Amino acid sequence: MLKDLILLFKYSRVSVLSPVLARYAAEALGGDEGIWEGLDYIVPVPLHRKRQRERGFNQSQLLARDLAGIQGLHVLERCLVKVRNVPPQTSLEGAGREGNVRGAYAAKKVRKIAGKTLLLVDDVFTTGSTLRECSRVLLSAGAREVRALTLAQA
Repeated sequence: MLKDLILLFKYSRVSVLSPVLARYAAEALGGDEGIWEGLDYIVPVPLHRKRQRERGFNQSQLLARDLAGIQGLHVLERCLVKVRNVPPQTSLEGAGREGNVRGAYAAKKVRKIAGKTLLLVDDVFTTGSTLRECSRVLLSAGAREVRALTLAQA
């Protein structure tokens, strides 16, 4: 059922599912306060501006905003940007995914990132390539720590 909800949310443009999915994620973590402890900002995995125009929204950004509201935190918008419009990860196998995202992201607002503990939010974890690359970029920009949260694992 979660898979169907994520597919509706992401590809059928049912953005109203974001608050429901964010609540699900927060509740699924239950009493695991460790992920929220000491967080400075929530950071959504960005889409390339062309893909975001096509889709109409960034599902990770909506989730990040809703999670921030639930947890009383702030989203750091546009500190991580997708600078290359690469093929969708879903169209690639494991090894190809790593190379596909290498160099596809860049950090902005570096002063806001420096020394901060960030929670990177994405919808699905498949091979971890996207989260690894985004984390690498944020850490290179001076983030103290990058944690990650996804709705599901493929």
